[in-house]
Amino acid sequence: MSKLAHQHLFFACGLSILFLTPDLHACTRAVLIGSDNTVITGRSMDWEEDMHSDLWLMPRGITRTGEAGANSPSWTATYGSVVTSVYNLASADGMNEKGLVMNMLYLAESDYGQPAANQVPLSVSLWGQYALDNFATVSEAVTEMSAKPFHIVAPKLPNGSASTVHLSLSDPSGDSAIFEYVKGELVVHHGKEYQVMTNSPIYSKQLALNEYWQSIGGTVFLPGTSRAADRFARTSFYIGAVPKQIAANFISAVPEHSFNYQAVAEVLSIMRAVSVPLGITTPNEPNIASTLWRTVADQKNLIYYFDSSTRANTFWVSLAKLNFKSGTPVQRLTLSASNVYAGEVADKFKTAKPFQFLGSTDLINSSTFGK
Repeated sequence: MSKLAHQHLFFACGLSILFLTPDLHACTRAVLIGSDNTVITGRSMDWEEDMHSDLWLMPRGITRTGEAGANSPSWTATYGSVVTSVYNLASADGMNEKGLVMNMLYLAESDYGQPAANQVPLSVSLWGQYALDNFATVSEAVTEMSAKPFHIVAPKLPNGSASTVHLSLSDPSGDSAIFEYVKGELVVHHGKEYQVMTNSPIYSKQLALNEYWQSIGGTVFLPGTSRAADRFARTSFYIGAVPKQIAANFISAVPEHSFNYQAVAEVLSIMRAVSVPLGITTPNEPNIASTLWRTVADQKNLIYYFDSSTRANTFWVSLAKLNFKSGTPVQRLTLSASNVYAGEVADKFKTAKPFQFLGSTDLINSSTFGK
């Protein structure tokens, strides 16, 4: 192919990508699988305003309902977890004591459809928490949720639009699953190859768009906008390119000269690289929003890292230092009061009244769910 022809093809493909990705909501998730059974999952949270996020210790034994009416399911949490809340109305991110990680990201195309006769309603605010409470592995979650035991109910916002998200899960084996509702049907992408997730378009189209960018090669050119498809391409390249074993050229600067800490730093650097700088907005495209925070979950060592865009410090909580025993009170690490933390924070959690998950009939501010 001539150089001119290749330029024409590139231009045409670029236009097709622009038209295939009209929705510009942000957030990125990636899984690194490295040597020595290292599995690290990172994500960024982007939104147009402070979401008043806090960290919560959720012990075993909590009884919950689906918050979607009289027929909502009820369950008792088998596993304890640490979660990050949004507006203290939903668990948007977190890891349980078995190393299962969940990330909820915005997806405008989500269509939860109508309930079947045998389905009970579950508020979308509890979808991720349900997974953390009940499953130790991705395979367990895929088996149960693929049977469609419940119908997701998305509370209407005051402007009439729905809270639309899709869900990713990963576990210490490196297994991943992406759960989306497309045209009323649950679509599950299950396998270790599904390491990256962003937002629109639906996941099958994201994979197709990324295949084009892989043919170009990340060392030649990477798309640089904040659009979901562009972030998907950049993140896929980065997660594939970073070292999966000790990197001799900089391991001397890594704590304990540990590959595990190196891998955490790699994933955090990727999440920062695909973030939107604080305060950045795009004229006439208000859904391109600043990155508020990032999390990195070390699923081998059960350490949950939190990196805030509005505070200069990164901190972490070692789940082994928390008490998840049934009967233990819910505990909270308050971030929404502009508190500043650094290093290990397991001893900073304080007993607190659990937040109320968003119910299906609640009306709230239109900035409810993280993008």
